[in-house]
Amino acid sequence: MSEILPKGDKKLLNAWAFYDWANSVYNLTISSAIFPIFWGALTIIRDADDNIVSDTVYFLGFDLNNDSLISYVTALAFLVVSFISPLLSGIADYVGNKKNFLKFFCYLGAVSCIGLYWFSLEHLWFGLLCYFFGLIGFWASIVFYNSYLPDIAFPEQQDSISAKGYSLGYIGSVMLLIINLIMILKFEWFGFEDEGTPTRLSFVMVGIWWIGFSQYTYYYLPNGNKKDALTKAVIFNGFKELKMIWQALKANIKLRRYLTAFFVYSMAVQTIMLIATYFGIEELDWGEQNPTTGLIISILLIQLVAVAGAFITSKASSKFGNIKTLISINFIWIGICVYAYTITTPFQFYVAAAIVGLVMGGIQALSRSTYSKLLPENAVDTASYFSFYDVSEKIGIVIGMFSYGIIAQLTGSVRYSILFLIVFFAVGLFLLFRVPRD
Repeated sequence: MSEILPKGDKKLLNAWAFYDWANSVYNLTISSAIFPIFWGALTIIRDADDNIVSDTVYFLGFDLNNDSLISYVTALAFLVVSFISPLLSGIADYVGNKKNFLKFFCYLGAVSCIGLYWFSLEHLWFGLLCYFFGLIGFWASIVFYNSYLPDIAFPEQQDSISAKGYSLGYIGSVMLLIINLIMILKFEWFGFEDEGTPTRLSFVMVGIWWIGFSQYTYYYLPNGNKKDALTKAVIFNGFKELKMIWQALKANIKLRRYLTAFFVYSMAVQTIMLIATYFGIEELDWGEQNPTTGLIISILLIQLVAVAGAFITSKASSKFGNIKTLISINFIWIGICVYAYTITTPFQFYVAAAIVGLVMGGIQALSRSTYSKLLPENAVDTASYFSFYDVSEKIGIVIGMFSYGIIAQLTGSVRYSILFLIVFFAVGLFLLFRVPRD
């Protein structure tokens, strides 16, 4: 039986933040680094000069661009998460068992990662299902993880502990990625015949890491706010909570306008983070450099710079205000999109990666803590409020990924998809300027 720690307790805050250490290995290895490279190697046919001959995958009776297929599966997973998270978070708040939901989706995601070990074109259905459920497990667990923030931290603590969580996630995920990178590039040291097996083993290690380190978080986090019994009526409670919070948002101009702005600019932010490696695989001329090494170096660069970016943004927000800082970061993202459209060499990609890392950690941590600060005082149903936040993010990703996939399918190049994302940042900026700043 774990001890019950009071709100604001340092041990409780650290335990909450440590879940980022546990789960961020999924975001780095599966979403950003090794799996995209694995998917590219699996689905792209090259000639003797390393030129792409075909990047088409036959699935469900259609010949699909490999980038488009994985983006459609990704969008579908986020669509499912956006539908189930309001329902589940409403139930969790009502019966007071947020921790059980957090555990369930953690284990679903982790086991799905382990299942990726058997991913192959011969078992494409199974592999894509594991990828699909891994996404659902990761992002659905984030709904309940984020909803704990106002429960365990006072407003003046939320910016710093949110940034600390992201920083722990970056550090932990980089550590495991380095281990996996050594296994893949120096496979002969470990007795493997090629890099295929250690690549697949990296997926297994993600699942084990995620389950193992999350136990520290579970030991200290409380179950939830309420202790009501679970009844049939509770099944529909999530929809009731959604309606109540929708009405509350109508009366809260600042929160409503901020959430609308977040919905729009997060479409672009999350899409870029999900497709960056796929862009590097197909659009860059790596020459004699090993693209696997180059891409993972760029991902490591993003993660390391993001640690500093999260803390710099936290300091900037305390000096200039959250909304002004978010506006500045969105301007930087627009510049990144314009620059990314022009890059062709690994060095240019590294420059872009460094800038992305600087603003990536900042915009994620600050967006989360800004929303938490704008919640009504003494709000009890925090999971339902945060389901709105997460649903906004997920639906934004669905729109962003479908837009990316369709443009890539029509044009044959993800460069135009990147350029199109500027529209989302521009609209998000306009909406951020409309958020009242008192």
